Amino acid sequence: MISIGILLALLAEADFFQFNSISNVSTYYLNYLYCNIWEGDCQQNQDDGTQQGFPQYYTGMLATWYCSLGQCCDSGDCRITNNITGLERNLQVKLHGQHLAQSVVLKAIQGFVKNPESNKPLTLSFHGCSGTGKNFVTRIVADNLYRDGMKSECVHLFIAPFHFPHARLVDVYKGQLRQAIRDMVLRCPQTLFIFDEAEKLHPGLIDAIKPYMDHYDNVDGVSYRRAIFLFLSNIGGAAINEVALDFWHSGQNREDIGMEDLEHLLRAEVMEAEGGFAQSELMSGHLIDFFVPFLPLEYRHVKLCACDAYAARGLEPDEGTLDEVAKAMLYVPKEEKLFSAQGCKSIPQRIDFFLP
Repeated sequence: MISIGILLALLAEADFFQFNSISNVSTYYLNYLYCNIWEGDCQQNQDDGTQQGFPQYYTGMLATWYCSLGQCCDSGDCRITNNITGLERNLQVKLHGQHLAQSVVLKAIQGFVKNPESNKPLTLSFHGCSGTGKNFVTRIVADNLYRDGMKSECVHLFIAPFHFPHARLVDVYKGQLRQAIRDMVLRCPQTLFIFDEAEKLHPGLIDAIKPYMDHYDNVDGVSYRRAIFLFLSNIGGAAINEVALDFWHSGQNREDIGMEDLEHLLRAEVMEAEGGFAQSELMSGHLIDFFVPFLPLEYRHVKLCACDAYAARGLEPDEGTLDEVAKAMLYVPKEEKLFSAQGCKSIPQRIDFFLP
């Protein structure tokens, strides 16, 4: 790794800036570095005759120094890990009671990552009641696709009622959202965009970004084909719960529920639901690649979630303690205490209640 002293000497030799004034930084060389090392969206200075003034040798040394900070590497962008093996393992070990989500998410992500010639971005829509694991799976995806997980600059989360609260400002939001998506993809082509509570998005807002998810080579000179869009919604939760309950009443195994039992019902409920997501051109244009159903959790799954939460705290609970945590949850139907109405998201608070 090049030392700071050598780097400064090289920059000084190349007249990059004068040390007596930071404000005298050469606009040309900043632009040159931004274009050629950081690969920014910029215009090369065509009429500047000093283009040869910064030798390629120095450019290479600067690139080596920059990459040593972890932003790029021989295999590509080191912010991106695309650890499919880790994704598969985490979905199998950490996600409980969601065999359909495990299968569909892994298939979708694996196929997309291994196909660099995809003709559109990957667009997934997660559906199910609150607490069934939609956000949890989103974190698992981010942790295995990006070095810094949800904190990566290649991951951006939008929460509909928080980021876009006022319908009267939808035109302002459109411009802001388009610009944010463009800027992020320029910095990181495989950006993960997450839209939580998608059913609360204004239809015009979703339609404004529809071109970025469509089958286009580029939009205004920028390719979005390596981006990933995730929409999280409670829409369809009732239909999913009804299918799960029917299977239970008929004595069939939960694991026998297949996509063929849910997909058509899920699509129909999404199309008929109120809210911008259902009314948007994403649905009419068939741009959602996979609808991912999240089943209601059973008592046994809640216990597994509790066990994981205890393990994360370095504790080993006994069976009685796990039962106490699980019993503190709400279930429907109440008389049969079958499906958790709260899900695993409430487990940490419940565990804190039972800790001494």
